[in-house]
Parts: sequence; structure tokens; C-alpha cells
Amino acid sequence: MSDLLAFLQHLSATAREVTLGAPVPGAENKAGAGGFDPVTELDRGAERALRGAIEAAFPDDGIEGEEYGLVRPEARRRWLLDPVDGTRALICGLPSWTTLVALLEDDRPRAGFIDAPALGELMIGMPGQTTLNGAAVRVSGCTALSDARLSSTDPYLFEGTEAEAFARVRRAARLTRFGYDALAYARLAAGHLDLVIENKLHRYDWAALVPVVRGAGGVIGDWKGGDDFGSGSIVAAASQELYDAAVQLLSQ
Repeated sequence: MSDLLAFLQHLSATAREVTLGAPVPGAENKAGAGGFDPVTELDRGAERALRGAIEAAFPDDGIEGEEYGLVRPEARRRWLLDPVDGTRALICGLPSWTTLVALLEDDRPRAGFIDAPALGELMIGMPGQTTLNGAAVRVSGCTALSDARLSSTDPYLFEGTEAEAFARVRRAARLTRFGYDALAYARLAAGHLDLVIENKLHRYDWAALVPVVRGAGGVIGDWKGGDDFGSGSIVAAASQELYDAAVQLLSQ
């Protein structure tokens, strides 16, 4: 475990060499006409650097990233990479963007990190522990929706019945903040937020969140009370009671 921790720290430093302090380049639109899904050369450069470091250390492992796809899909161990989560924040000069890396074994997240280079915050989740810059952190333990600090990246993520479901939770929570992408899950793990609800997440979006939240004592699952993360609909909570209360409103 100490070797894995050291390697995750090495991967963080590797990506930061590309992204931290670099001028923000112009963004291309991957979504095509009618949408906006930005990507920059920092996204691509950071992923290339991460892939190179993993290939050098673990040449038999699979690697799957947002920008360059999947290699060695048959491998028992796979690394999931999102080199810049929150590219919209990056191109707007906001510090809330992160780098996400997760290690999966038999398709289940074992360890990972949420790194916020512009804030100098590296949060690593391992079995039984999550640390922020080396110091252990814990979730708040909040159990009641009426006390909960809720977050989601964008209110316009939700449409139709999903928008109605999220609105039920939002009305029951104490307060709601938007716009933090993966950083919201790090804030939940550190005890500053209590509940995060999102949808339409890809594997490279959610894989690192699972060990970080669980290592800090939190609960993370899907909108139906299970762990079908492949659905892309995610709920992270500071306690089982809070998770269950949110799922009850979401599933009505």
C-alpha cells in the first residue's frame, strides 16, 4: 500500500508538471454543432504524461482515459484517467478544475485521487483512509437532509423527471452550491459538504471519486440505492442515513 501511495503521488506530480502554471490555451469543441464539450492541449498533454508514467511502471496494466481511449482492455488492473476534470472552469480561469486518477482491480475502484493543482490540494483515497496533502480527513457524518449542504456541478445537468427528482432533494436540503465538478466530492470527503448528486458521468469521471469518498467514511452509489456507477447517476453522502434519504426522494 505504501508503494501504491507513493506512485499515486508520483502521478499527481507528473500531471502537475504539465498543467500547473501553464498558460491556458484555447479550447476546441468536441461536441460539434449544437453542444459544447471543451478540450485543450493541457488535457491532452497531461493524459500523455500520465500514460507514459503508468506504462513505464506497469506495462501490463490497462489504461483508459478521456482523451486517448483504452489500451489492454483484457488486463485485470486498469487505470482510469481524467487529466482535467472541469475544463470549463479551467478556460474561465477558475481554480476548481482537478485531475482524476483511479486504479481499478477486476473492474472495481481500489484507490485513486482528486488533485486540485491550482489550490495545492491532493486528496488520495485508499482502502480505509483518505488523506488531504498527507493528513487524514473524514466526512461530516451529517444524517439529516434538513442539515445537509448539497452540491451539483450544474442545475442544467438534469432534465424532465430527473430535474424534478433533484429539485425534491434541493428543497429538502439546507443549502445548495453549484459549479465544482469533482472538487465537490473532495469537499465532501473533507467534511465541508454533505451531499453531492450528479448524472451523465463517464467512467473516468466517477472512478476516482469512489475510493476518495469511501476512504473518508462516506457513502457513494447510484440514484436507486445500489452501486451501478455505469448508469452515470451518482449520489455521494456523508452518512448512510443521508444517502438513503436522498435516494428516497430521487426515486419517488
